[in-house]
Amino acid sequence: MVKFGVNQSVNRVEDQRLITGSGEYTDDINLPGQLYGYMLRSPVAHGKILSIDLEDAKSAPGVVDIITGAELEADNANIRPCMIPLKNKDGSNRADPGHPVMTTDKVRYVGDNIAFVIAESLNAAKDAAELIYVDIDEEDAVTSTSGANAAGQPQLHEGAANNTAFNWEHCSDGSIDDVFAGAAHVTTLDIVNNRVIVNSMEPRGLIADWNADDEKMVIRMGTQGGWVLRGLLAAHILHIPEEKVQVITPDVGGAFGMKLFFYSEYAVTVWASRKLGRPIKWIGERSDAFLSDTQGRDHTTTASLAFDADNKILGMKVETNANLGAYLSTFGPMIPTMAAVKVLPGVYDIPMIRYNCTGVFTNTTPVDAYRGAGRPEAIYVIERLMDAAARELSISPAEIRRKNFIAPSAIPYTTATGCVYDSGEFERLMDKALENSDWDGFASRRASSEASGKLRGIGMCYYIEATAGNPTETATIRFEENGIVTLAVGTQSSGQGHSTAYAQVLADRLGVPFENIRVIQGDTDKIKTGGGTGGSRSLTTQGPAIHAASDEVIDKGTQLAGHFLEAAPQDIEFNAGEGEFSIAGTDRKIGILEVAERARGLGQLPENLAEGLDSEASFTVEAFTYPNGCHIVEVEIDENTGQTDVVKYVIVDDFGVIINPALVRHQVIGGIGQGIGQALTEGVVYDESGQLLTGSFMDYGMPRADNIPLDMQYETIEVPCTMNPMGVKGCGEAGCIGAPPAIINAIINAMEDRGITKIDMPATPARVWQTLQNAS
Repeated sequence: MVKFGVNQSVNRVEDQRLITGSGEYTDDINLPGQLYGYMLRSPVAHGKILSIDLEDAKSAPGVVDIITGAELEADNANIRPCMIPLKNKDGSNRADPGHPVMTTDKVRYVGDNIAFVIAESLNAAKDAAELIYVDIDEEDAVTSTSGANAAGQPQLHEGAANNTAFNWEHCSDGSIDDVFAGAAHVTTLDIVNNRVIVNSMEPRGLIADWNADDEKMVIRMGTQGGWVLRGLLAAHILHIPEEKVQVITPDVGGAFGMKLFFYSEYAVTVWASRKLGRPIKWIGERSDAFLSDTQGRDHTTTASLAFDADNKILGMKVETNANLGAYLSTFGPMIPTMAAVKVLPGVYDIPMIRYNCTGVFTNTTPVDAYRGAGRPEAIYVIERLMDAAARELSISPAEIRRKNFIAPSAIPYTTATGCVYDSGEFERLMDKALENSDWDGFASRRASSEASGKLRGIGMCYYIEATAGNPTETATIRFEENGIVTLAVGTQSSGQGHSTAYAQVLADRLGVPFENIRVIQGDTDKIKTGGGTGGSRSLTTQGPAIHAASDEVIDKGTQLAGHFLEAAPQDIEFNAGEGEFSIAGTDRKIGILEVAERARGLGQLPENLAEGLDSEASFTVEAFTYPNGCHIVEVEIDENTGQTDVVKYVIVDDFGVIINPALVRHQVIGGIGQGIGQALTEGVVYDESGQLLTGSFMDYGMPRADNIPLDMQYETIEVPCTMNPMGVKGCGEAGCIGAPPAIINAIINAMEDRGITKIDMPATPARVWQTLQNAS
């Protein structure tokens, strides 16, 4: 085994630099002569703009310019395109009312973009923004997810009748209504998947710098991959070739999907930098994040399962209203439709499914991908249904799942939604989780909690995820003169530990010393293509690309080593464990770094060896990977206060072949923390006028350290993926998929003796207490 190779918990190489203050985030960067931008946002949720008076603000000290939508429209630069085409159930196209960079005629949510003030200092820009007078004729607002498309509601867009963006459906062949009519039992639930605010540690921001001599825009910004943003800015805002836009991504302090997207501040900052010929910096503050960052989840759902007399599932029907906010975000329509439906059947043999999703506009911040992106919403539906059905059928949660699991012998298995599960041993993982959690001993722990005056419940979730994103990734390996090996990648770390994991993959494949490897990311000039990070895609695409590039290195090294050792290439063997080429059957050998160094001293080389060992290769995944696992949770509830504590948490995951067990564990636990937040503390609240009531950390219930259980047991069982050469499956979103249904199932289990069979997220102390009071 290579030291620091795969399947080892190597310490993160990034941490020393980051925790000692040597990281460089967007706000740490300042350029000579830079200006500062500040966005004036709408204070009301819905209304017609009658006038915008800029005169006093323009004459304020330090002000250089103020940009409005009218000026952008004159340059054909006032559009934020939605990248997802979608067909309605009837075959027509989804609504496309447009999303302006800066609104000109109407505001549609609190935080809508009205004017961008540019000044010599940030304080000067803020002071000037206070002098702008915007006359808005306020109108009634609609914020309800379930009621936005009802008759008589205020209408956001002329091109979207009844506030409906789309009515999308996936339906299996055959009559599912007939299946339900003939079922022995039907379980139906109304489910709310609450809206959450992302709240990455580092807010969004950028510095745009137009170079007039080169006619090139250089943008430094926190992203999840700069290539998509480069293309959108070049095509829709600057109207120049992509190669004339360079996006450099420094360190990124958290992203969770939200930093993938195309925002108004990006567009106007870039456009204004070219207009003024000076660098412009915009850094969002926490209030900007609450108002303008895309938000997550926000579904209301009615879902049903039909069972035969043997408690086998016959079919599933789901109807969802998905709140899209005031406008269609970059990938917004995909999340509740194509992304969610992939794993809607979970890990169960469900022969027929009908899923209908209506996307609705409301006077709220736009919604897009948030960690998991559609898959948490889908798994929440099926796993809540499974526990409800078990309760109604008087069997255990484990028994109903066991009876309906897809058997290993049926894999590869094509689901009713068209996904092909290539691997998985679901019953084996659940049995291990039951064992690790001491499920059979729960009664004694419940009795102990009751003796202390608390209710105790146990809940389960078996999740499956489908990784997503661009299926292609490229890796470039270069051997530098000082013995350093650089690895350029097209993904983008925002705290995951990519530099560690990728270096492990390369060290394991080539035997290069781990400490000699430098991972390069986040520069669209240095790295010609990249799919960025999202959908748990990074290792599943980038890892095989590193393998492919390494294979090219080995092929070149074999030829060069043959030359240096005076042997035929076919007689050369490569030992990755030692990083050495040798003549088969002899002790004559040469190290890979020596081969790279000596190759530089050679004269003319064949064309394929002109760059020595330097190599580049791409890899395209044939299909998604399907990480999966079982979460078992125990909670205690104080009846007097409604306080719910997660007191025990057991996870058994299948992520295929694992590169770094410590990194995987940390990703899962971080995701569980976010899942606990959604289940217990987090929930976006708008009042009837569309004002955001949870607009700060004083009002929004972020999960805290004391919400995370001390008793957390984690284990993995490797069932290799067959769809990539490394056998890996994505892990980044798994924790936040499994946690919410497991926790809510546990809370219901704790209260079911009181006749309580339903509670919605977030299960805050007030909601739990009120539910108990209503039941009593």
